[in-house]
Amino acid sequence: MSTKFEFLSTSDKPALLAFSTPEWLEAARSSLTELGFKVHTAATHGDFLIRFSQVRYQVVILEERFAANDISENLTLQALQHMPMNQRRHATIVLFGDSFQTFTPMQAFQQSVHAVINSSELFLLKQLIEKAVADNGLFLHAYREAQARIYGNAAKGGE
Repeated sequence: MSTKFEFLSTSDKPALLAFSTPEWLEAARSSLTELGFKVHTAATHGDFLIRFSQVRYQVVILEERFAANDISENLTLQALQHMPMNQRRHATIVLFGDSFQTFTPMQAFQQSVHAVINSSELFLLKQLIEKAVADNGLFLHAYREAQARIYGNAAKGGE
């Protein structure tokens, strides 16, 4: 884990990367930086869990073989899949690797993530991240609006 302490402001857009493949990590970091995100990286499964619990990341991109030989050994993915929805709803979670067809909803659903991206489309990563974030925002818009109305009314005394 990085020893550098970094402050996040309310205007920052934090993103968390968990990759074992260095060239994929750099491509993802570069894409997110270009999109205006403040990028953090996790080196291990434990590092990921600590970081994810401390910051409300807007985007999380996870390599299917992060700290594992194959997806079935990916403890980080398993942890995300078993997390209660209220602990991960704030983040658009993207799973990246060789096993997927980009933006196949059923594969994303099976892995309990918002989107899957095939590694062959690394050159389009910036645009694919933008699309995943926009699609997730659109999908959750009605939920967030209803939640704001409920909690907003509760704060006003139930008007």
